[in-house]
Amino acid sequence: QVQLVESGGGLVQAGDSLRISCTASSDTFSWYAMAWFRQAPGKEREFVAGISWSGGVPYCADSVKGRFTVSRDNAKNTVYLEMNRLKPEDTAVYYCAADGRFLQPKPPRDEFEYSYWGQGTQVTVSS
Repeated sequence: QVQLVESGGGLVQAGDSLRISCTASSDTFSWYAMAWFRQAPGKEREFVAGISWSGGVPYCADSVKGRFTVSRDNAKNTVYLEMNRLKPEDTAVYYCAADGRFLQPKPPRDEFEYSYWGQGTQVTVSS
């Protein structure tokens, strides 16, 4: 079983930056592809960014490309989402997720491919 705990969310103004983190309680963290999803009020959960087990294949959704960066530190069992030039439409609960299969070469975009989820952290961007 893998437990994921997100942190770092909060209230910021449009144009600000914020980094959120997700720490895993698992010795096998470094073998899992990881992803960030978000869910805004009244909307479905959507893929934001993903990174392979080795950190070599990070990519972001088109809606955040060029503003958000995903990274990981396997020595710390932690994955990060650096968010720059935040917009009010980025307001959502952000969730990290772990693909429970070992050594996946590319993190999937489909939320149903992920076995483990954190509880979420709220990010609110005021205009």
